[in-house]
Amino acid sequence: MRRERPTLDTVAQAAGVSKATVSKVLNGRGDVAAATRERVHEAIGSLGYVPSTGRRVHDTTPTVTVLFDAFVNLYSAQVLSGVVSAGNEQGVDVVVTHLAGSSALTPGWFRGLSAKGHHGLIVVTTEVRPDQVRACADAGLGLVAVDPVSIDPSTTDQLVSVSATNWSGGLQATEHLLGLGHRRIGFAGGPPASRPAQQRLHGHLAALSSRDVVLDDSLVLQVGFSHEDGRAMAGRLLDLADPPTAIVAGCDASALGVMEEARRRGLRLPEDLSIVGFDDTYAAAWTSPQLTTVRQPMREMGRVALRTLLGLAQGQRPETHHFELATTLIERSSTAPLR
Repeated sequence: MRRERPTLDTVAQAAGVSKATVSKVLNGRGDVAAATRERVHEAIGSLGYVPSTGRRVHDTTPTVTVLFDAFVNLYSAQVLSGVVSAGNEQGVDVVVTHLAGSSALTPGWFRGLSAKGHHGLIVVTTEVRPDQVRACADAGLGLVAVDPVSIDPSTTDQLVSVSATNWSGGLQATEHLLGLGHRRIGFAGGPPASRPAQQRLHGHLAALSSRDVVLDDSLVLQVGFSHEDGRAMAGRLLDLADPPTAIVAGCDASALGVMEEARRRGLRLPEDLSIVGFDDTYAAAWTSPQLTTVRQPMREMGRVALRTLLGLAQGQRPETHHFELATTLIERSSTAPLR
């Protein structure tokens, strides 16, 4: 006599749970206790249950993909640390990848992720076009962007983003220097196309305006976020006939470049030049002098992105489409009162 094929009911009875719980485990839902999930897997294995797709279930651990535009910076490392930490708590596997440019995000690539059973995608500081947002949704994948380069108005209600309060951070950095008596304050910012870079610049300008400091356009540069960009912008600012006494950098990496260029010219830090960064990466406390910087909660941004993505995969509506986590000024020894 041929043995009857096991069903969801059979698995539920063997595991001592409801059919709904078995379905959640099979679909990789994160709202099932680890011990319950283990019992369901044991029942599936012992009964030889095969889902209706014909594929035997060996591993139903939820998987998400994290896509970076660049691995080689401390910002990315700290965001990833938050994603992985939240993934461990939720029983989720995290796959990290890097693609050469947003043009690689084709409909076929999204469908490939979906075919592998991935729940969704977290993109970090990577531009995502409206057609790519739609292609990701068409493939059945959730999508969350951390510090997106830009947000197209047509995707405002489709793309969930996580970032820091960049405008407030730019304001905090410049207000700190103004409070120390500086008025010739240079701004060595990120690329003009970057949304976070523009928000930080606007915060900087707002701080100057609040103190009635007349804006000198020669003190505002927007080039990039790298160490080399910081060095180049510092060179241009320090070559001015009336150079700045302080510089706000767009990120910690470019702030380190500013510091290197200032030292190369024989300037003492912070006696001759005060410097403020943005991020509060690990390197900020390793510099000499230690870098005053605006802390954005990068680990928590990664954690929020992972938890939000799991909610999207479960059909939940996000609390908001644009999460903004508060920044904090961290005062160290790279800034000092104007002499």
